[in-house]
Amino acid sequence: MLSRWTGAFQVAAVYVGTIVGAGFATGKEIVEFFTRFGFYGFIGILIAGYIFIFTGSKMMILSSRAGAATFEEFNLFLFGKKLSSLVNVIFIMMLIGVTAVMISGSGAVFEEQLGFSKLAGVAVTIILASLVLMFGMKGLFAVNSFVVPIMIFFSVLLCILTINNGQFTASFLTVPDQGLTFGAIISPLTYTAFNLALSQAVLVPVAFEIGDEKVIKHGAVLGGIFLTVILLSGHFALITLPNLTDYEIPSAELMKTAASNLYWIFILVIYGEIFTSVIGNIFGLQRQIGAYVKIPGIVIIGGIFLLAFIAGKLKYGVLLGYLYPLFGYIGMSFLLLIWIKRLNK
Repeated sequence: MLSRWTGAFQVAAVYVGTIVGAGFATGKEIVEFFTRFGFYGFIGILIAGYIFIFTGSKMMILSSRAGAATFEEFNLFLFGKKLSSLVNVIFIMMLIGVTAVMISGSGAVFEEQLGFSKLAGVAVTIILASLVLMFGMKGLFAVNSFVVPIMIFFSVLLCILTINNGQFTASFLTVPDQGLTFGAIISPLTYTAFNLALSQAVLVPVAFEIGDEKVIKHGAVLGGIFLTVILLSGHFALITLPNLTDYEIPSAELMKTAASNLYWIFILVIYGEIFTSVIGNIFGLQRQIGAYVKIPGIVIIGGIFLLAFIAGKLKYGVLLGYLYPLFGYIGMSFLLLIWIKRLNK
């Protein structure tokens, strides 16, 4: 029983680590999809949390029952032969685009918060990720099992430190001047669709390798709960920040004023959150491309990093603002198919 729950925690850690990338860690993604909508953003987070818990677990169980080892096989199961090839090409392009955002985000941490060049941050991330990926699934589990609990602790801590400033209640109940917009309504759907569609690159092979359906289900539900807690904590903290849309890394600005003595540790936590998503995306891409092309994995990883590095030279905030909502709309069809598929044995 203990080993089963240990396995479930590892699945939960990988689930959280894959979803929580550069945009989530820095607070930029939470602002973009939720916090800028005020109280409606809070409702959106509750909806997103529900989808992460139940749709995420259903996705992993479906992929396990389908015997899918890669996201290509899972998309074949979902979309059929005619559409799956096109969907896989789109998903590979999306994964490379998101990895570019992550790598750009790591450079932004070095540049905006540490005073180093963006190039130095990108180079450090690529070298460290390459070392971890040499250990395959074991490296993925090890890094996420270490980083994710620290991430949850600091998310909750930042929330507690910032909501005591007296502005929380007024900020929490604020609604935008334009009222309930289409963007506020669709955001939890596009956000979860985008994240779940891309997380299958990691979660499908993880479910395949584990095989135990109870471990998969418990891990996915636990991961969904953790994600909801982190989202809510981030939102509650960010609504107290004036001019929150002006910052590339708003969560770091909050920590700088709320607990300056913990600031540098928090920067490392943000970097760790970005790093878990980088290695998750590269792991999934390497598995998928390796199924098409029989060349050494390290060569595939190097090629992916090169493409992501070139795309990542664009400004981090611009990349996130344009690519994430676009990928969310593309991922909606994926989310819809997960919902309507029956969980047959």
